[in-house]
Amino acid sequence: MTATTVSDTRYTWSPGRDADPPPLGGKGAALRALNEAGLPVPDWFAVAPAACRDSLPGPAQEALSAGRLPADALTELAPAPAVREAVSEAVARTFGAEDDLRLAVRSSAPEEDAAEHSFAGQLESFLFVPPAAVPARVADVWRSAFRASVLEYRRSQGLDGAPPPPAVVVQRMVDPSRAGVAFSADPSTGRRGRCVVAAVRGAGTPLVDGVEEGDTYRVDREGRVVDRTLRPQRVVHRRGRDGAGLRETTLPVEEGGAPTLTDDEAAAVAALARRAERHFGRPQDIEWAWADGTLHLLQSRPITNLAGQPDPDAPLRVWDNSNIAESYSGVTTPLTFSFARHAYEEVYRGFYRVMGVPPSRIEAHADTFRTMIGLVRGRIYYNLLSWYDSLSLLPGFRVTRAFMEDMMGVDERLPEDLLPDREPASWTEWLADGLTMLRSAGRLLAQHWRLPRRIEGFYDHLDAVLTPPEPGLDRMRLDELADYYRGLEAQLLEQWDVPIANDFFAMIFHGLSRRLVAAWTDVDDPVNLHNNLLTGHAEVVSTEPARRMREMAERAADDDALVETLCSGSRPEIRRALREHPSLQDQFEAYLDRFSDRCLDELKLESPTLRDDPTPLYRGVGRLARRLRTADRPPAGAGDERLRENAEARLRDALEGHPLRRRVARWALTHAWGRVAARENLRFERTRVFGVCRRLFVEMGRRLHAEGLLDAPRDVFYLEVDEVLGVVEGTASTTDLRALVTARRAEFERYREEDSPPDRFRTRGAVHVHDLIEPEDDGATDADASTRLEGLGCGPGTVEGPVRVVDNPRDVTLDGDEILVAKRTDPGWITLLAACRGLLVEQGNLLSHAAIVAREMGLPAVVSLPGVTERLDDGDVVRVDGSAGTVERVPEA
Repeated sequence: MTATTVSDTRYTWSPGRDADPPPLGGKGAALRALNEAGLPVPDWFAVAPAACRDSLPGPAQEALSAGRLPADALTELAPAPAVREAVSEAVARTFGAEDDLRLAVRSSAPEEDAAEHSFAGQLESFLFVPPAAVPARVADVWRSAFRASVLEYRRSQGLDGAPPPPAVVVQRMVDPSRAGVAFSADPSTGRRGRCVVAAVRGAGTPLVDGVEEGDTYRVDREGRVVDRTLRPQRVVHRRGRDGAGLRETTLPVEEGGAPTLTDDEAAAVAALARRAERHFGRPQDIEWAWADGTLHLLQSRPITNLAGQPDPDAPLRVWDNSNIAESYSGVTTPLTFSFARHAYEEVYRGFYRVMGVPPSRIEAHADTFRTMIGLVRGRIYYNLLSWYDSLSLLPGFRVTRAFMEDMMGVDERLPEDLLPDREPASWTEWLADGLTMLRSAGRLLAQHWRLPRRIEGFYDHLDAVLTPPEPGLDRMRLDELADYYRGLEAQLLEQWDVPIANDFFAMIFHGLSRRLVAAWTDVDDPVNLHNNLLTGHAEVVSTEPARRMREMAERAADDDALVETLCSGSRPEIRRALREHPSLQDQFEAYLDRFSDRCLDELKLESPTLRDDPTPLYRGVGRLARRLRTADRPPAGAGDERLRENAEARLRDALEGHPLRRRVARWALTHAWGRVAARENLRFERTRVFGVCRRLFVEMGRRLHAEGLLDAPRDVFYLEVDEVLGVVEGTASTTDLRALVTARRAEFERYREEDSPPDRFRTRGAVHVHDLIEPEDDGATDADASTRLEGLGCGPGTVEGPVRVVDNPRDVTLDGDEILVAKRTDPGWITLLAACRGLLVEQGNLLSHAAIVAREMGLPAVVSLPGVTERLDDGDVVRVDGSAGTVERVPEA
């Protein structure tokens, strides 16, 4: 190895030398990495930033160290003698004494060619530089790093202070026959499987500078050119000696000339770009050149605009919160999501087994069941394609999918091209599918016939399973709690296919009866008619809390002092007041014993229950009692009965003279109501299950806190189920639970502060890596400015008054004269509904909790009002017709 001087060691560095390199900047660091990867890089060396500093006068060096550099300090900037000597020695050592040697002198600033900002075109580069002119060109690069345009670019990129001195790369200049750039991923579409190669004849400078467009080739992962765009090139470059530098002349070429690259050559360039990508671990933008039959890699930098951009070739997912937001609104903790995701997976696997789907097909769709719901920015969504895919395992998919969309509350139908393709490809597959369909149809009929008895058995099974253990949960050890949970989970999942089967048949008969009503009646509002036909047939548990609250309010209404205490007193004051009314106190206790788990966000394990704080119940009963003394209220349940009787009369008139249609419609409607009523009652059983599991995990949190593994018992909600149980069972990969909780708490707090994702959006590829694909905005329409909104009327009566838009019902107080407006509600809103005069809900239908409770409480109500929470503001005065389903703004009350 050639001996080096002291100045050479400080000011220059060449690949392969023993000494550690100085700061090389973006280009220099990339070239060093490419050398180490064995890629075909022309010989080069770097001039260190120290050479620039030491070439400045003393005052200028001090100014630069202080983060400022006067412009006049650069006017006469030239390499110091020691620097000039070191650069000249490096040129001779690296390239030798070749005739016609020409070099490229390029900037390599610390922030240049970074993934965040490229500094493309900001600093100077010089091509075809004779060896003797290299020191002068190095100084030119130094000066370009401090000019006004670079400082402005730095400010635009959020970079403060004066730029640090750049390194400078000096590289052998090849004389190419073809050259250009290549992207290892398509920067215009984001397709990671397409490499884009752009090529011109001669040097690539005209292409990089935008003077020429060149030929463009798109190469797939297998090395096939799948698309080419050949452009007539107006110039070719020939080089010849011309005194101190190099002269370029241009020659015209015929339009439609031969391609610049063959397909094999384009594939070779693409392969080179992908080698650079593999080495750097991210998509690369390279400059390349063919010279003397050899492909050279001149530069490589990250493609800066791909971060967050999804690949259009990656799998698509469609996310929709529809009616799942009624159960899991807002940000949901990791414990609840992990609990719910596992339950969805196992329950639906069991359901399809019971429905006769072969185990091999169920296992083939394991990913489908594992991904039925997802957590995006802390919020739970349906993964719609998984739901469609699972439903396609049963016969009649093309019909039942529409029923599923109605029951899930999906407003936007999925495009046909996204639906699962289940068409058999051969006659043997047709035969096999036919036999499977017959077998599945037989199973469906048998399941429907057995379902009422299975539901009764399910209730008995649930009562037995949910019987409190001995000793009580509060006296169990942590390992006993974990064992009890495992046993409870196994027993519940064993028969949970019953509610899912009931939901499935509710979906079928609800959709079928709705279609029959629409097809066989000539009415303007078949949807309202159908929904009214399904109301008021039997008691459902959803109406019981409203009925009990009303009974308590009627008992309290005779005592003005008690009503005021319930409305505004403290909990100790309320308890003292209730001691003087023992029968009412017993009613409150009975309510809490049965419905304490039916709270706001009742399916979120982290939700506090009415047993934790019964104040919302006291307030709701007190306000309802206050209103009963001053308002003319319809009797409980009267709305349901009147709606149904009117609807049945309209149906009889419409089917007059069609006895067969009348019998078929009655059969479908009877089964629809039976299954929908059972669905509501079974949902309450689900609430009971979640209540037991909530108490279990709260107790586990207390044990983990007592053992010093958590700072507070409720920190357990920031852990996943398997992480909690893994501490007991020895399967946890991380036992530093405090660190997990701290990280997740901070993350989920950010989610709470951010704007919520839309109700429906798409993702491609890695869900949490790339940006969400939000629905296209179709722009405002005349209807947006209309003073009239139409939805589904579900609570008879007319009311006029100011609105109150409520997003989070916790700690909200209504004055009793307001009309409540919400995006969605859940059973826990019951205490707030007692204090309003009317109800408007953006989502839902006549069988949702909001509609059922509104009718029971005699509230004029309209549901299915898209955008109502955005189109109305607090204080807007509206007139609500709960029978017609209309809402009108009025200028004043």
